[in-house]
Amino acid sequence: MNKQKVKLIRRIVLFVITIGILLVHFFVPRLISEIRNPVVSLIKRNRNVNHQIVSNNSHKIKQKDFFFSSFDNLKLSAQISYSSLGSVKGTIILLHGIRSDKHQFKNAIQFLSKNGYNSVGLDSRAHGKSEGNFCTFGVNEKRDIKILIDYLSEKENFNHFGVWGQSLGGGIGLQAMGYDKRIEFGIIESTFSDFKTIVNDYFDLHAGFSYSPFSNYLVNRTGEIAEFDSNDAKPIKYCKSINQPILLVHGNQDKRINIKYGRANFSAIPSKRKEFIEIDSANHSNVWKVGGETYFNRILKFLNDQ
Repeated sequence: MNKQKVKLIRRIVLFVITIGILLVHFFVPRLISEIRNPVVSLIKRNRNVNHQIVSNNSHKIKQKDFFFSSFDNLKLSAQISYSSLGSVKGTIILLHGIRSDKHQFKNAIQFLSKNGYNSVGLDSRAHGKSEGNFCTFGVNEKRDIKILIDYLSEKENFNHFGVWGQSLGGGIGLQAMGYDKRIEFGIIESTFSDFKTIVNDYFDLHAGFSYSPFSNYLVNRTGEIAEFDSNDAKPIKYCKSINQPILLVHGNQDKRINIKYGRANFSAIPSKRKEFIEIDSANHSNVWKVGGETYFNRILKFLNDQ
């Protein structure tokens, strides 16, 4: 091989390495948290099949769409669904999974309304009709929920607040419960305990390998890009401040977020009124379907005990 070919090969290798480093530093971290990234938008939307159960006996519900401003002046979208009974037992803020929206809870809204609960479906920042580009995995979202409660208390005269969150929404819910004690109870399904750990797990799940120094680097970079403290995206840290009644739920066949993280969150919660439900044979997206009517009866019992 002559010297010119060797030089060419070296230049190509150097070019490829340089492009790789630039992609890892500037672009790949955006795939983690930039929900409206054009490339990310090509990823199949999170289709949570949990909406397929509850009841076929739907009834008309009085609803109202509204917007409110986040602490950092983003316009956030939400929808109130009112209790269909003469009295109201409480108001439950519904928190969806990543790359989903408030309509993830469509049939649960029916369930709550006919059993006497107001519900408020929130499009988390960067999701649905809400403004923003980045998901911060609970760091900023918990503050959004605080302002939402301020709004509902003042504008709607609502009280006795709870949260019901799934996956990412569950992690946000745990952080919000530890952050704002006006949230009096919570239902948390299929969520993570630490952002960095779950990103490392996702690498293993989707790429077939994991290397925590690399995934931690990407998490730290996405925090820098999206301007949030990635070390604060840690639901288990906020679990230590939760003394409210709480129900944690996880499927034992969940390949996306292992049930061990649900158990870790549960163990960290000091509340004397806590319960863990393991849904046998359920994966990440079908807890409601597998749990069926029996599961929702347990949900209703938990709610009515508050």
